Amino acid sequence: MMDVKRGCRNIELFSSLFDNGRMGRPKNFNREEVLEKATPVFWKHGFADTSLRDLERATGVNKSGLYSEFRDKEDLFVACLRHYLESQGKRRLLAKEPLGWNNIETFLKNEPLNKGEQQGCFSINSMRELAILPDEAYAVVTENRALLQGLLAMNIDAEKTKMAPSAIAEMVLSFFSGLCIERNLKSGKASSTRKIGNFMTALRSL
Repeated sequence: MMDVKRGCRNIELFSSLFDNGRMGRPKNFNREEVLEKATPVFWKHGFADTSLRDLERATGVNKSGLYSEFRDKEDLFVACLRHYLESQGKRRLLAKEPLGWNNIETFLKNEPLNKGEQQGCFSINSMRELAILPDEAYAVVTENRALLQGLLAMNIDAEKTKMAPSAIAEMVLSFFSGLCIERNLKSGKASSTRKIGNFMTALRSL
């Protein structure tokens, strides 16, 4: 009986050592690179239609590797969304001194993106799936829009407009969203530039 117990303890000890060794194994991938490669996949297919196989193929990291860094597909999507928003620099464009119309025009001209299959704005495109996105993703999208609207209002306030800056900021954000959606139609840059010019002329008269 004593030999059986000793054998069980040896098995448990071996199992524990094996698990600790496996968990302590260094990652053979970089988190930032995974986010860079996974984001275009979510951008193109959307959250619902992106499969784990799609993500493995794009990142070159297998399921166990991805799930050692991210809890699940939802967690990876949220991480991609945060990474995208933090790397775009939209907020910096709107915080540049002096505040005013020039910042807003630069913001509109620098976004949305038109790069291969990455059309418009990843965050705006994701809004089409808000009903099924993880709660955290919903919060990231809505918080970012609120922050952008606040920065837009600061720039508009600096121009001493007759209309309330907050109301104009809402208009600008809606125009920006529409511009991003239109880019999915692969509209040319000249078309966007013309629309932005007309829109800025209208804004400066408010």
